[in-house]
Amino acid sequence: QVQLVESGGGLVQAGGSLRLSCAASGRTLSSINMGWFRQAPGKEREFVAAIRWSGGSTYYADSVKGRFTMSRDNAKNTVYLQMNSLKPEDTAVYYCSADSARWRRPHLSPVEYDYWGQGTQVTVSS
Repeated sequence: QVQLVESGGGLVQAGGSLRLSCAASGRTLSSINMGWFRQAPGKEREFVAAIRWSGGSTYYADSVKGRFTMSRDNAKNTVYLQMNSLKPEDTAVYYCSADSARWRRPHLSPVEYDYWGQGTQVTVSS
């Protein structure tokens, strides 16, 4: 069992930055794949970024590539999502997720993830 707690959301102006954190307990992050997803009102939950436990490769949605960076601190059992050059369309509830399966390919669908945090609101004003 993995418990995930997100923090770091808030209100920011367009062009600004935020860093989200996801603290995990119950299992070390160095042995589990992690992802960030987001869900805007009236829309489906969508993939934002993921990091593979083996090797630490990262993957990003095209909409955030070059602006967002996902990283992992194994000593703190925490993953981060650094978000720069934020746009109003980035406004959503952001969720941290964990996927215990071994990946043959990166998992980009929320149905492939086993554990979820409660979410943190990110609002970008224009």
